[in-house]
Amino acid sequence: MSGKGIRLTGTALAVLGLVGIVAVYWLSFFWVSTEVNQGIAQRIFYVHVPAAWTSFLAFGMAAFTSGMYLWLRDERLDRAAVAAAEGGMIFATIMLTTGPLWGKIAWGTYWTWEPRLTFTLLLWFIFLGYFMVRNSTENPEKGKRFAAVVAIIGALDIPFIHLSVVWFRSLHPEPIVLKPDQPSLPGDMLTLLLTSLVVFTTLFLGLFLLRYALETLRAGQQARTREATA
Repeated sequence: MSGKGIRLTGTALAVLGLVGIVAVYWLSFFWVSTEVNQGIAQRIFYVHVPAAWTSFLAFGMAAFTSGMYLWLRDERLDRAAVAAAEGGMIFATIMLTTGPLWGKIAWGTYWTWEPRLTFTLLLWFIFLGYFMVRNSTENPEKGKRFAAVVAIIGALDIPFIHLSVVWFRSLHPEPIVLKPDQPSLPGDMLTLLLTSLVVFTTLFLGLFLLRYALETLRAGQQARTREATA
């Protein structure tokens, strides 16, 4: 796909994702049933959980493309990794913002150092370190390699986040969708959750393609500048 094609596809997906988010918000307030115990506050669920899923997807993509970059040394893979990592940071920040707001209502506190919250915050800081490491050396190629290793290490934290509620005592409930038997959600809640997952994923993919296209343009400009000064 050409650079223009990537930009057009990214723009279309991003716009589609934004329109979908508006639809999800409307459905969450005017269509889906209200949870019995938490009431209207539970509707944060349709933002918090999709943001978490999308951040894990993005960080997983960053780790995979980073590993491939270490193997093949293809600059396109590094550009894909940094684009995915930036998207992951955006959605992880949404997750870490909406979580405490929900926690204040559900648990009576914004933050507690329980396992899932701790592992999630650790993931955010690891990928913050990813960007710091990229710019920590005078040799850009060395910075990219160091950052790739950080991304791979960070992705190893994702399974711990998911399984922490099973392995340790946690305020978070055990999985209610990814269960061996069947999801323990009413039909309309499950439908809206799955819809929001698709919408958030679409938005991320659009932002990812746009960011990748921008990084490609920047790399091309830097190459032309080096040739002009050579």
